[in-house]
Amino acid sequence: MESLFRTHAYLVEHTDLPVRRALMDEIDWRAPLIGIKGTRGVGKTSFLLQYAKEHFDLRSRKCLYVNMNNFYFQGRGLAEFAREFRSGGGEVLLIDQVFKQPDWSPELRRCHDENPGLRIVFTGSSVMRLKEENPELNGLVQSYNLRGFSFREFLNLKTGCNFQRVSLSDILDYHEDLAETVLSEVNPLNFFQSYLHHGFYPFFLEQRNFSENLLKTMNMMIEVDILLIKQVELKYLPKLKKLLYLLAIDRPSAPNVSQLATEIETSRATVMNYIKYLSDARLINLVYRPGEEFPKKPARIMMHNSNLMYAIYPNSMEEIDVFETFFQNALWAYHDVRIGDRVGTFLVDGRRFRVLDVPPRRQASDVSYAQASITQGHGNIIPLWLFGFLY
Repeated sequence: MESLFRTHAYLVEHTDLPVRRALMDEIDWRAPLIGIKGTRGVGKTSFLLQYAKEHFDLRSRKCLYVNMNNFYFQGRGLAEFAREFRSGGGEVLLIDQVFKQPDWSPELRRCHDENPGLRIVFTGSSVMRLKEENPELNGLVQSYNLRGFSFREFLNLKTGCNFQRVSLSDILDYHEDLAETVLSEVNPLNFFQSYLHHGFYPFFLEQRNFSENLLKTMNMMIEVDILLIKQVELKYLPKLKKLLYLLAIDRPSAPNVSQLATEIETSRATVMNYIKYLSDARLINLVYRPGEEFPKKPARIMMHNSNLMYAIYPNSMEEIDVFETFFQNALWAYHDVRIGDRVGTFLVDGRRFRVLDVPPRRQASDVSYAQASITQGHGNIIPLWLFGFLY
């Protein structure tokens, strides 16, 4: 226990998030059991440590961060450890990578039931389905998703500004004023291409080759998150990786499931399951027509964010595909994004949008245009970068 407290103190002391994540203020930290999911590489560990740094004195033994990678926990159950921590006056236990612990779900339930007053915050992979696949936690855990940097967060980091989040309704109604406020301090287009290339994952801050680091992270998403959590046999790993590559190099479109099944030598049903796993891992996004959901075939498969596109096929992308990927990534978490009923359009909460790199030749009054090449819009033409301020 003492060595864990020393590790906790060292990690917290050396943690300093360059940008305070918006999720920090959205979580109800009073809840007894909090799950924070997120794709590998978005900064879940730093997020936990920053919370400890903001709310607890380093000399206090009321909060403790532990990582399930520590071999200490392979011979000891979480419930037993939590009981010892609580008996010593502990109040908040921060558990990183909880899925590395065998029987982690019933163990968390025991921690909760046997230690009244103890608050537990744990992180897990985006592949985990906390409530659907873990009935022990249903009704107990409050689940949140930590995403990669938004363009707003990236811009704040690069410029030292403190731009605040805006809502979609504010963008639609007041985008000219919002853009003017930002432009009074900085030209966002000077930073937009950098964000599209490497701004989503916080590890661009590290002094390493970003693309190589991202490729390594993507492999870990498949090799650890999907195979371990979904219990896929190792021999199927090449098929998963090949499927991701085939989906990535194809322009965003409806998948030809039969052709994909032939190319990776498996069944149509398996292809659809693999597509869902890749979506859960936040490697791809499935965009459906209104009223449709999985297990139906999506109307369009897109990469989860534009950074992934540059990592997999940097020389073969259509610019408009990058812009559309940015748009759907900025919106999907908090809004219902569908393929539109007109060619080239999206439906966002039922409203038509179209992403463009040049001004529209003709404007439809019932379509909002997100244009990539402008700093400030007018009427129903909105600068694309402004959608990066939604979180």
